[in-house]
Amino acid sequence: MPQSAPTIGLVSLGCPKALVDSERIITRLRAQGYQLSADYDGADLVIVNTCGFLETARDESLEAIGEALAENGKVVVTGCLGAEAELILDKHPGVLAITGPHQYEAVMQAVHAHLPPKHDPKLDLVPAAGMRLTPRHYAYVKISEGCNNRCSFCIIPALRGDLASRPINAVLKEAENLVTAGVKELLIISQDTSAYGLDLKYAESRWKGRSVPAKFQTLCEELGQMGVWVRLHYVYPYPHVDEVIPLMAEGKILPYLDIPFQHASPSVLKAMRRPANQERLLDRIAQWRLLCPELTLRSSFIVGFPGETEEDYEALLNFVEEAAIDRAGCFKYENVAGAASASLPDHVDEEVKQERWEGFMALQTELAHARGDDMLGRRTTVLIDRFDEESGRFEARTKADAPEIDGVVFVRPAPQMKIGEFVEVVITDAEGHELYGEAAAF
Repeated sequence: MPQSAPTIGLVSLGCPKALVDSERIITRLRAQGYQLSADYDGADLVIVNTCGFLETARDESLEAIGEALAENGKVVVTGCLGAEAELILDKHPGVLAITGPHQYEAVMQAVHAHLPPKHDPKLDLVPAAGMRLTPRHYAYVKISEGCNNRCSFCIIPALRGDLASRPINAVLKEAENLVTAGVKELLIISQDTSAYGLDLKYAESRWKGRSVPAKFQTLCEELGQMGVWVRLHYVYPYPHVDEVIPLMAEGKILPYLDIPFQHASPSVLKAMRRPANQERLLDRIAQWRLLCPELTLRSSFIVGFPGETEEDYEALLNFVEEAAIDRAGCFKYENVAGAASASLPDHVDEEVKQERWEGFMALQTELAHARGDDMLGRRTTVLIDRFDEESGRFEARTKADAPEIDGVVFVRPAPQMKIGEFVEVVITDAEGHELYGEAAAF
């Protein structure tokens, strides 16, 4: 009688980029005969994929490592916090191994050392699209690792290195495999999506019998031919971003840009060492919306950065309102060990940070309610994500909403509705980013 396959548990923390790392790890595990467990008890070993960007994220990662050790006892640590092995070992000396971010081979070596595989080629089948942790109908596609920017508050380059773009044919092949497997939405991610290909000097590679350059615009054009939703995340507003707006207006890719502006005050942006030219940004956004009226802008901002004055804060609020930022996340500045901003003068008091955060969120809530009211009576396409047993409704998203971070549409069930399918609905009620809809009559 064959022995049961060794089983791995996985805890994945942090951003979608880390989630893609986790997907690549479990794909390799399954290809080598390992089974996956949804709980600690059923696992022979646990991998914890950590986040280390902010102190709160570090604390969460250390807590997750401790929980895995207490519940299971055999733990391999990877991810961004893995770059700070001494910190982990000081807190949790019992971990089996520690690797840094996107060090897949090192993770596999650690697993092999403590839990050797029992490969069975008759049973160990991995789909062409790989193993994924997202629902079947959407997937993240990571086009590069690392970042060339040196923002003063960020240690990502120290953790993940400089920009390292994937060849464009490799990205397009992965996307094609996902679409073939039934994925309806591709979410394009990296640390700096609009810098894609810069490190490769836009090198060409063969795709569908053609030579295709590794350029941001070209990537968008090629993805736009795959017949699914394509959503762009982490896009810095470099001048060439203007070139993809017509693709959005033509319906080739979603009219959605996730741009991490972080602030609007020139003095704060200078202290942050932010890339991209901020001059005439409001004019550029106005031109984008003129070309593509449906455009949704998502962004993230930091309040309470060292040296931020009341005037700087007011400039931020004015920008959010004038630019009509549709979706926004706001964070209170935190010192990060190793980040240059920690040594800047004039740190803002925690009470002031809290007040500014509350003021920002109040403005964003006001804007969200206005946009929700504007959707009333409109007919729109949504993608159904899941069924909520408590409300008895499907949860879906419009083109303006990325999973987990943006709004949701609660749709009353109707015949033929299924998870992972597109449906036409009419918006009947709204409460900020939460909309309610009914199936549209045909």
